[in-house]
Amino acid sequence: MDFDLTEDQRLLTDSVARLLGDRYSFEQRKQLLAAPPGYSEPLWAQYAELGLLGLPFAEDFGGFGGGPVDVMLLMQSFGRHLVLEPYLATVVLAGTALRLAGNEAQQGELIPAIAAGELRLAFAHSERQARYDLTDVLTTAKAEGGGWVLEGAKSVVLHGDSADKLLVSARTAGGRDDAEGISLFIVDAEAAGVARRGYALRDGSRAAELSFSAVRLPAEALLGERDQAFPIIEQVVQAGIAASAAEVVGGMEALQAMTLDYLKTRQQFGRPIGENQALQHRAAEMLVNLEQARSMAMLATMVLEEPDAADRARSISLAKVGVGQAARFVSQTAIQLHGGIGMTDEYAAGHFFRRAMVFEHMFGDTAYHLDRLAEGIE
Repeated sequence: MDFDLTEDQRLLTDSVARLLGDRYSFEQRKQLLAAPPGYSEPLWAQYAELGLLGLPFAEDFGGFGGGPVDVMLLMQSFGRHLVLEPYLATVVLAGTALRLAGNEAQQGELIPAIAAGELRLAFAHSERQARYDLTDVLTTAKAEGGGWVLEGAKSVVLHGDSADKLLVSARTAGGRDDAEGISLFIVDAEAAGVARRGYALRDGSRAAELSFSAVRLPAEALLGERDQAFPIIEQVVQAGIAASAAEVVGGMEALQAMTLDYLKTRQQFGRPIGENQALQHRAAEMLVNLEQARSMAMLATMVLEEPDAADRARSISLAKVGVGQAARFVSQTAIQLHGGIGMTDEYAAGHFFRRAMVFEHMFGDTAYHLDRLAEGIE
């Protein structure tokens, strides 16, 4: 397998590195965290100008026709700077649902607006009682008057508080845990009956609790086939795992470099603490875990286009476990080697640690994916 980057991919990574190096220092990020909407609107517009928001979409709809590897490279760059913009929510999660399930009219209306930076979306599937079970859906959509009436609630919707439109899963048939009978709908975030409560996650990124009370939707709000959305939801979550795993690997790269620099410059008893052999061993273990995580993130990226659903699910769970465990080790070791300064808000190491901890619980935690692997994913 050829792991060399193409010329376009090198240009992509170089241009993003320059942009973030100029505009996304740790101090600048702290300012964004303190002001609404929790990220930079001007930078979002610059992402659109660079073509980043249209990266995975077909050229027919104003995109660049990129693939999973292109998204992986971009997310790694985002991870090195702890980027706050809703790329994962809008382009990866909602964008994947649109690409897989949207008809030509829906894609023609929404994707060009996403690519231009004019439309932000959120993917609303998780519910409070479901934990990580993707089939556990209590939100309902009932056919009425040629359209639909949506009732229910969604939990921890990434960037749901600032999205213009929501892609919402709802049960249109079957029982609570049935895989069949789930449908997807495009919902205007400002529609009557939609309520949103936004909040910051532990790493500072944004999420929201959503509720839907007698929300009336037109017939064309249905995304994909009625009752058949579950395979799409699975693939959306898998794309989210692959992209966020790449992001965390980028964060681990930055954290390891930061830790090595600290070991070389921090003086104790008249010499750098990095001369201590025990600390050198810990730094070497950080590197080993980082490289293992990089390999697992690449695996997750490569299998996204695997046609066998069982093989794809198995590899994605392996990657989620591997990257999550490695991220925990690297971030905890970095904090230990930095000492007390590592957990202060004024120093970046603690922020990378928090991002790694949030990743571990996104789209199913380590225990959940280990259970799936032990049971044999079907």
